[in-house]
Amino acid sequence: MTSDTTSQFAKPRIDTRALLGIHDPRDLTDWGPIRAAQLNAGSQLALFLLAANVLGAALLVLQFRDITPLSLLVVWGSVVGLVSAAVGFRRLSSRGRTRLTATTGDIRDTAYEGLALGVVWAVAPVIFGPDAQGETALALWLTLSILMTASAVALAALPLATIIFLTVVGTSISVSLLIATGPVLAAASGFFTILLIVACFVRGKALVQIRTSEIALAERDETVSLLLREFEDNGADWLWETDAQRRVIRASPRFAYSVGLDAVTIDGMSFLQVLAGPHWETGSFPAGLHKLAERLKARDAFRDLLLPVTAGSEERWWEISANPRFDERGDFVGFRGVGSDVTEARASTDKINRMARYDMLTGLPNRLLLNEALARAMAEAEKWGGRCAFMMIDLDRFKAVNDSLGHPLGDRLLQRVAERLAHLVTDNEVIGRLGGDEFAVVVRDARDTDRLERLARTIISTLSRSYEVDQHTLYIGASVGLAVGPRDGRSAEMLVRSADLALYRSKDAGGGAFNVYEPQLHVAAEERRVLEIALRNALQNDELTLKYQPVVHAGTGALTGFEALLRWTHPTMGPISPDKFIPLAEDARLIAPIGEWVLRNACTEAAKWDDDIRIAVNVSAEQLHNPAFVAVIAQSISQTGISPDRLELEVTESVFLREGTGAVKVLDHILQLGCRLSLDDFGTGYSSLGYLSRTKFSSIKIDRSFVQSASKGVREAIAIIRAVVALAQSLGMATTAEGVETEEEHRMVQELGCSKVQGYYFGRPLPAEEARQLATRRKRGESIAA
Repeated sequence: MTSDTTSQFAKPRIDTRALLGIHDPRDLTDWGPIRAAQLNAGSQLALFLLAANVLGAALLVLQFRDITPLSLLVVWGSVVGLVSAAVGFRRLSSRGRTRLTATTGDIRDTAYEGLALGVVWAVAPVIFGPDAQGETALALWLTLSILMTASAVALAALPLATIIFLTVVGTSISVSLLIATGPVLAAASGFFTILLIVACFVRGKALVQIRTSEIALAERDETVSLLLREFEDNGADWLWETDAQRRVIRASPRFAYSVGLDAVTIDGMSFLQVLAGPHWETGSFPAGLHKLAERLKARDAFRDLLLPVTAGSEERWWEISANPRFDERGDFVGFRGVGSDVTEARASTDKINRMARYDMLTGLPNRLLLNEALARAMAEAEKWGGRCAFMMIDLDRFKAVNDSLGHPLGDRLLQRVAERLAHLVTDNEVIGRLGGDEFAVVVRDARDTDRLERLARTIISTLSRSYEVDQHTLYIGASVGLAVGPRDGRSAEMLVRSADLALYRSKDAGGGAFNVYEPQLHVAAEERRVLEIALRNALQNDELTLKYQPVVHAGTGALTGFEALLRWTHPTMGPISPDKFIPLAEDARLIAPIGEWVLRNACTEAAKWDDDIRIAVNVSAEQLHNPAFVAVIAQSISQTGISPDRLELEVTESVFLREGTGAVKVLDHILQLGCRLSLDDFGTGYSSLGYLSRTKFSSIKIDRSFVQSASKGVREAIAIIRAVVALAQSLGMATTAEGVETEEEHRMVQELGCSKVQGYYFGRPLPAEEARQLATRRKRGESIAA
């Protein structure tokens, strides 16, 4: 039989002080579960011990009721009952807390229980002994002897408490007998007490030995299970074993094959040398091998330790586990463990981790990795009192390219953008893609604000240069929002939000710029959020109304129609400017239902006017990109009964920026219904003559900014108005001058050739009732000028 097998059946040595709970040994034995087993065994007979104490006290009270004052008996019996109950229930209540492990303090506390019980029972010989004669004396000593024996049995698992109880009670009995009868019976009582103490100690020690053996057996079973992994379905596992000097012994053939050596050569070699391979001579060891050396030196068990291993000319990844081995004397004799080749699994894990943290299209870090980098930068900035920064980048005009030339080309353009951004980074920055056409930069050290601004401007200028993609020359731009932490946000989430608000300001300003976060941006964002919530309820709460501004003939001043203008009056916030809520409605995708409401109500009101008065309704680009909008127009005309020729839809040049989305086809269908089209704000946006030739507009509206500038004598504005009028006349279109407020402005635009005029000079936007009166009661061809 081997030494390992012999040690398996050897009885474990028990520290007496640890058994009593007065010492916590620092050996290899885990005493926590053993102490828990002691307490659990003591609690199992807690009710038996309680019953024995109560029954013994009752017997003595009945036996001495005629010779001892009743009050004394009642007091003593009550004290015994209370102490016994307290001890019993305390034992029961500790079961959950000490079910798996316990401390020396838990064992030591049981001494107070034994002492309390010993004191209340030690009083019995003092109180009852002097009056005990014959039968009563026999009952007293017999009851106490049985109780001591029962306690030795019930509390044997807790030797400290039992020994204290037996010592106190036994001493009291012996002293009482010595005084009453002499030394013989006193000596016999003392001997009996000593026998009980010895028996209790031996039984308690046996219980601890059994529990210690169970724990050791469980640990051996765990080790055996570890070693038997070689025979599981995974054929990449092998066994390994070392001696106390960390040399390989009894190497399994599979282990030898895995390191490229034969089983004979590998025996006796240093385990670390085998794993280090060519690195053994250079001394350049990977971190995993250093960690393994530390575990082997400390003689600690370890599981699933990952380390790179060079097998031949190939580097592999191994995962090894092992337990230390000891002989029957407790001396360390080496390690035994298993190993697995996890190279393929690690490669798959690395690939999954990369996919989770890198954008598949551009190869840049994705949102997850950027958030992790920002969180680390925030932590470093807070730790060292520094600063970090977060930039959000949004591509200008990318959507137009993507919609007009297709998503494949858009993806290739994003790859070119990523390449340019990647060349801008240093070790201080992390550039990644958030998604869509949004990118971001994490700046680890942002104490140099000038450098931050230069980086932002460099990003904008770099991304704004032309791109050659699939024989297309493309021009886009970039807008940047910058936030500095922890000034603009104490957490990564707050900093991202602040940068997003700064980016929104850059986009709102027309793009191609960068803005730094300012606190008032949060105020504006909150106001915008409140407005959006209120706007979503504005329709059903009947808060929206239409005003109608007259449009007149430039020469005669006669009324030709009205433009329907949307107004919103909130119950608590009051009137809200269209400049605020119209862009908000477009961003929040509320413009479609609101626009439909405007169209239906405007047509309903126009049906009440004279047949020669037209109604003009503004239409957003989002409405025209929806093919179903044509059905909405047709339904409005049909339900209200107005002539299609009386309905004029005003569109802006932004409609034509998103080619390929069907907006031009929708305009053609609108014309087929018989409606008119007017081009609003001509010259203020992305003017192009191409769409004027493709779409049949009935009129062009000249923005009020040109009218006001021309009235002040600005030659450029006068030239633009003349050019627009000449262009419209050549294409058979009318021209409407907006924002005419004085007689002088009226005469000027009339002289410049404008066909129609609109502005405060001829009337402010009117409520529906006043507009109706003007449209039905004026004389045909009569001027309505103020």
